[in-house]
Formats: sequence, structure tokens, C-alpha cells
Amino acid sequence: MTIRRLPSGLVNQIAAGEVIERPAAVVKEFVENALDAGAQRIDIALGEGGRTLISVADDGFGMSPEDLSLAIERHATSKLPDDDLVHISSLGFRGEALPSIGSVARLTLTSRQENTDSAWRIRVNGGHVSKLEPAARARGTTAEAVDLFYATPARLKFLRAPRSETQACVEVIRRLALGRPDVAFSLENDGKRILDFPLGGSAEQEIHLKRAALIIGQDFSKTAVVIEAHRENVKLYGHASGPSYDRANGLAQYFFVNGRPVRDPQLLGAARAAYSDLLPRGRFPAIALFLELPSELVDVNVHPAKTEVRFREPNLIRGLIVSSLKHALASAGIKSGRSVHPTWLESSQGRPVLNPVSSEPSRNFNFNAFPPSAPVSTFIETKPAQKETSHPLGAARAQLHGNYILAQTETGIVLVDQHAAHERLVYERLKAARAAGNIPRQILLIPEVVEIDTAAALALSDQADALAELGLVIEAFGPGAVLVRETPAPLGEADVQGLIKDLADEVLATDTSEPLVQRLDAVAATIACYGSVRSGRYLNQMEMNALLREMEATPNSGRCNHGRPTYITFDLVELERLFDRR
Repeated sequence: MTIRRLPSGLVNQIAAGEVIERPAAVVKEFVENALDAGAQRIDIALGEGGRTLISVADDGFGMSPEDLSLAIERHATSKLPDDDLVHISSLGFRGEALPSIGSVARLTLTSRQENTDSAWRIRVNGGHVSKLEPAARARGTTAEAVDLFYATPARLKFLRAPRSETQACVEVIRRLALGRPDVAFSLENDGKRILDFPLGGSAEQEIHLKRAALIIGQDFSKTAVVIEAHRENVKLYGHASGPSYDRANGLAQYFFVNGRPVRDPQLLGAARAAYSDLLPRGRFPAIALFLELPSELVDVNVHPAKTEVRFREPNLIRGLIVSSLKHALASAGIKSGRSVHPTWLESSQGRPVLNPVSSEPSRNFNFNAFPPSAPVSTFIETKPAQKETSHPLGAARAQLHGNYILAQTETGIVLVDQHAAHERLVYERLKAARAAGNIPRQILLIPEVVEIDTAAALALSDQADALAELGLVIEAFGPGAVLVRETPAPLGEADVQGLIKDLADEVLATDTSEPLVQRLDAVAATIACYGSVRSGRYLNQMEMNALLREMEATPNSGRCNHGRPTYITFDLVELERLFDRR
């Protein structure tokens, strides 16, 4: 067979298969061009989710007639003036989107520069270019694609229902609008306004949070913590949800690298690591984070869609994100519990039974720095001292069902899961002690032998050095068993048998290519679970109040190590409404 050059129209259609797979891709290319042109307002209009119409109008710099003619040629761009693929400062740079769109749709570009007499228009229908013609328009550009894929009918079969295509376009606009809160956006579909993001705010953090509230939700903005950090020549800023806010999927995780929205697995993995011990399995945080770094340290020319990047120093980026998120979340402190809506209570049948407060200290209970127990009255006080209830978690009044501490605050009541709360406290102590390199150990008077299967025993023995960093000293004890000589002192009298068996399961179930030393926080969480006060153990009043006070002073104490809430607040106003007192 003879080798031949393909016609330019066919080349563009092939390229369109990579760049333009659905209407949302056209919207993305048009809007990115508008942003690169300095637009302050961008209005998008769709017909049938973009199948019949995609129109993007901006108030940017506009193009001259000569620029219009070049814009529809393949690999013609104004965004690489020095032919430099390293120092890229624009969203677009490949110069292939417009000719690709024009090869599969009816493309019209209308543009006018400032201080010129008129606008100019050029059309491309299925790859056929018309002559330039004068038009009427204010400064800026309107890009319009009609009858998408009419020139390649086979592609139409792969489009989804208009509703699905509309939602994909909405997500593109939300992502681009979040990255540019200094630009106003609107979106209409079939004449109906579905998005409107006006300008607002003055300070940089303020306008970012206001735009995030419109895109992610008001609940996000109420719980969001501020992220701001520098490391070497990399800057990270933005907002992230507190532990009390989570989502059923990861769609509300937005990352921007030098202003470019990206979906980078490494960035998503860093966020997942930062929230690993704060959210339940299967729940996701909401994030809007911006990375700024020298362009030579990041490669954006990885994929035609320009949504993936590669970092020259990936470990530095990951470390900055993880440490910054963890630090900000720790600063949220006690503000991470859960408030109860009255409707949660309306379905309750019957009444909980209050257990009298024990007058004896609980046995086998290790609070470490907690005050010693003292006898208290077996009756519940009806008028606690003002000083006690002024604490964020109030004063302990009773214990319910051997597991829940009932506390009274100045504005309502708090219900605390004692096991979940103490689990978090022990976990944070272990992490702090490990960071300081001095986890105290307690030597078992009689070393305990734990029998497990041979593979688990071998896996644990291989990780003995890493476990020793957490104060757990073990050694092999023949096939199918390990000997435990020392345990972390913060655990008190822990269930050694259960702890070792769970750790063995965790080591076997985890990717062995990742050393255990890199997963010590996860291991510490498992260890903490066995060192915390168990459900069904009755506490006296002083122990309960000591637990509340340490919760108030401990980072992330609103969630246990598995991401479940440790306490729930009941507002007095809502309680009074339940009893028709308001």
C-alpha cells in the first residue's frame, strides 16, 4: 500500500476525537479561550445540553480579522509567543481546539477589539472555511458551535441524554468558575438560567470562599477551614471542609495548579491521606485548593484535555498538601461534632433510661493525665454551676446506657459517645508521642503469647521494628504465634489478643509494597481503639468531666479514628420546639 498524506479536514476530525468527545469539551475550550483573553464576564448558552447549540460570549480583548483567520488553522495560537512549552501561563496553548470543533460542527467566531470600527465574523462548517465578513458586536468574542457532530454522525450515537450532557457542561463551568472568582459567569440551557455566579467580595480569601459557597454549598462555607502554606517556592492556599462535613462522592474536590483546574490522582491521594482518620469509609471531603509554583516545576503538556499534570518534585507537593490540611483540621479542634435537626428526634419511640452516676471509680480505665476520681452524688443535679456549663462541651450530668455521656451547656445539651471520644484522645496522644520520639512503654509482667496463622505471624514479625516505634514490642514465637513483651503505656490494660489479631489482619490486607512505617498513623488508630474506654463501662462524674475537658483541648476530637462523630449537640431552642414550648 502507498503511504499518503491525509486531507487536513480528516486530520482535524481525527484530532477532534481526542479533544472533543462531548459538548462539555467544547464548552471548556471556548471558556478557557475567553479567560485567556482577559474576560471579566462570560455568558454561556446551550441548546439540548450542547447538542444543537453552544454559545460562549465574553468581554475580553477580542481578535483582529487576521487573528480570526489564523485561529481556525491547526496549531495556530497566540499563547506561545516564544515557542516555549515550559513557561506556559495560559489555559490553552495547543492551537487545535477551534479547527477540531470546526471540523465536526458549524463553528462561528465573531470578535471585536477595543477602539476598532466594527466586529468581524468567520464561519467553519464541517471543515469548510467561509470568507471574513463584518458584524456587529461590542468588544470581546462570541464563539458558537451549532449541530455538534453533524459532520461525523457516528459520534452522535455516543452522546448521552440532553440532561446528562447539560450536567457535564455545568460541572465544567463550576470548576472553571471556582478557579476564577474574579470573573462573572452565567449558564443557560434551552433559554432557562441554571447558573449565575456574580462577582463579590474584596479580600482574596473572601471572594474565593463566596464563590465556593455558590458552587460547593453554603454548608461547606460554614465549616470550611482556611488553608495557607508555603514550602520552598511552592504556595498552597484555599479552603477545605471541616471533619463535620463530608460528601458521598469525591466530585466536590477541586484542585488548581497555576490557575489550571486539574484532576490529578496524586493530589486526590494527598487529600485522602489527610482525611484518612477523620471521615468514615466511603465519605469524602470538599476541597478547593490552589497550588502556585514556578512553571518549570510542573508539566501541563501531558494530555490533550490538559486536566493532568506532572510535578518535578511530587513528594514535596504531596507533603505540603497533607501537612497543611492536617494542621488546619487540627486547628478546628472541637468544632467538628454534629448538630441534630429536630426531625431526627421525631421518629424516636420511647424514652432513654438514665443511669445514675456511679459513686465508684471505674475499673481498668486509664485516663493518664485526667484528675483522680472522687465520690459524687448518685442524683442528677438540676442546677449546675454556671462555670461548669460555660465549657464548649458543658458539664456532665449523667450517663445513658453505659456508653453515652449527657452534658449540659449554656445553650443546650451534648451527647458524647465515650468510646469514640476516648479512642480519638488515645490516638492523638500516640501520634504526639511518636512525633516526639518518646512513646512510653509498659513491660508485661508475663509476656503474652498470641496464636495466629503462620502467614500473619510472619508478616507481623517482619514489621516488628515499625511496631516498636508505637511502643508495641513483639517477637516471633515459633510458627503461628507472636510474643508480646511491651505495650504502649497510654493503652492501660488493653486487650492484647484482640489487638494483635486485628493488626495482623491489617498488615495482610494492605499493599505490602508500602512499608508499615509509612502507615503508622493507621496502625496507631487500631492500637488506640483497644486502649480506649469500652462501651458499657460506667464512669463517675469526675471522669466524665475530665473526658469532656480533654476533648476540648484535643485536635480533631469531634470525630473518632474511623470518622464517626464523637458527640452530638442539641440546641435548646430546637428541643423546646419539640415540646411545643415555642
